[in-house]
Amino acid sequence: MNLSDVALFCAIVETGSLSAAGRRSGRSPMAVSRRLAALEAELGVRLLHRTTRTAALTADGETFLPLARAMIAAREAAAAAFSEGREGLGGVLRVTAPNRIGRALVVPLAVRLMAENPALRVDLTFSDRIVDIAASGIDVALRVATLQASDLIAVRLADNPRILCAAPGYLAVHGCPARLAELDAHACLTLHAMEAWPFSRDGLPLAKRIEGRLAANSVDAVREACLAGAGLALLTYWDVAQDLARGTLVAVTLADAEPELLAIWAVLPTRQHMPARVRRFLDAMKAALSSPHAQHADP
Repeated sequence: MNLSDVALFCAIVETGSLSAAGRRSGRSPMAVSRRLAALEAELGVRLLHRTTRTAALTADGETFLPLARAMIAAREAAAAAFSEGREGLGGVLRVTAPNRIGRALVVPLAVRLMAENPALRVDLTFSDRIVDIAASGIDVALRVATLQASDLIAVRLADNPRILCAAPGYLAVHGCPARLAELDAHACLTLHAMEAWPFSRDGLPLAKRIEGRLAANSVDAVREACLAGAGLALLTYWDVAQDLARGTLVAVTLADAEPELLAIWAVLPTRQHMPARVRRFLDAMKAALSSPHAQHADP
């Protein structure tokens, strides 16, 4: 089986069309169509329903896709095993992360890895929504939400507790809440995805419903409003670590409740045939998150 044709099939699935896959690989749409047809003829099945604009997996294509990706990953792992140490890392490292963590931590790390490894390319997708890494061909997804049961592999990178915080100017005018019930008297800034703020008391989970004056669909928007003194926000530590270090935000401690404890996780499609570039990225991310200087890095 021609692994170049297998890789081309994966590219069609990731990009959504033959023409887009052709642009990625430097082939014409007609050449892509011929290579796909050759692969289908060899397998004896139709892998994709295609039109002039889109391509969608058939049932056989859905079955073949994880096998195809495993074959490509094995080829890349074999190549890396012999090239690593002589030529450095190579290939494309595809990472998705939440916006704030992506900009503050992933971008500087990606720039450094590319400087150290001239053959390495990096493809970054930043979104506060959960990205389907299996369908998107992502190597690593950084996540801070509570993980749901799945077939994906999760590696804990660092603690990331939620932090109740506000700008010093807001607290100077409105006072600092001391107990959970006092939040009702304050302006609160909320995320659309959080109907209630998660706390714990005596080790038991506790949800506090919040009537926020401002609601937004992104962490960045809530953080900016909080920095501007609009109210209290409940964000994760790595969303506001730089602000806490600078003193532009202040952590608020309640006597009768603690914010939810979360972590930063690396989610991988599989542990098998993990490319060297993925292992290096995970090691570098762990080191960055454990460094006391990471929180002072420029956003």
